Amino acid sequence: MAVILTFFVAHWVLSVFMQTFYQHRYAAHRMFTMSPRMEKFFHLCLFVFQGSSYLRPSGYAILHREHHAYSDTEKDPHSPHTSKGFLDMMWKTALRYGGLWRGTIKAEDRFYGGLPTWPALERLGDNWAVRIGWGAMYTFVYIAFAPHWAWFALVPVHYMMGPIHGAIVNWGGHMYGYRNFETDDKSKNSLPFDFLTLGELFQNNHHRFGQSVSFAVRWFEIDPTYLMIKLFAKLGIIKLVKEQKMRWPDAPKALENAPVPALVASPADAE
Repeated sequence: MAVILTFFVAHWVLSVFMQTFYQHRYAAHRMFTMSPRMEKFFHLCLFVFQGSSYLRPSGYAILHREHHAYSDTEKDPHSPHTSKGFLDMMWKTALRYGGLWRGTIKAEDRFYGGLPTWPALERLGDNWAVRIGWGAMYTFVYIAFAPHWAWFALVPVHYMMGPIHGAIVNWGGHMYGYRNFETDDKSKNSLPFDFLTLGELFQNNHHRFGQSVSFAVRWFEIDPTYLMIKLFAKLGIIKLVKEQKMRWPDAPKALENAPVPALVASPADAE
């Protein structure tokens, strides 16, 4: 059982970290810079850790830029508020993502530019034989180490890890939680310590300060990916040129007397 749990948690954490660090904060927002060699290194890590559910950074980035421009409107590519349900949102997202990277759908010109690409690796990641190979590897681990057949219920999650992470954020982050800021959309912060998606569920904060490297703003909010980004910057792996700072409680459009979430103790707010 320990092997299966370790394998599942490791795959979950590494996959979601590459999504929020590389696809989101780097590819979509360019919140920091890195050398061409490091860009390829992290792209390779993305391919390995997402495996069968690999998503091209360019397609992800364009889709996400559209999401910010049209958040929770009819033009939003993945809003729970314009979808018939969770599966409908996932399906519409998948169709638009596929059309964008294949070139059958053309986004507005403003959403292009600064997109990391590696055509050879992208073709490999999108090859169905490769995706099936990754899936077979995940399944083999369960065949070898699962103590009971019930553990095989986790195998489909491995197959679809990347889209599942995206769906959790796009649905949960616009449906459940609390709001620090009045924004033009329905974004929410779902977890004050985002252990589940490593910072992605601070959607309200992120939609208010879209270029802030840290997605946390209040004293009790913890963004694990930001801590890793600061470490990478200190080690010279990436470069933080200029950070956009979130401001609380005097930020424009801040909710007056916004409550501390119920699952957190409530001392006075601090910067």
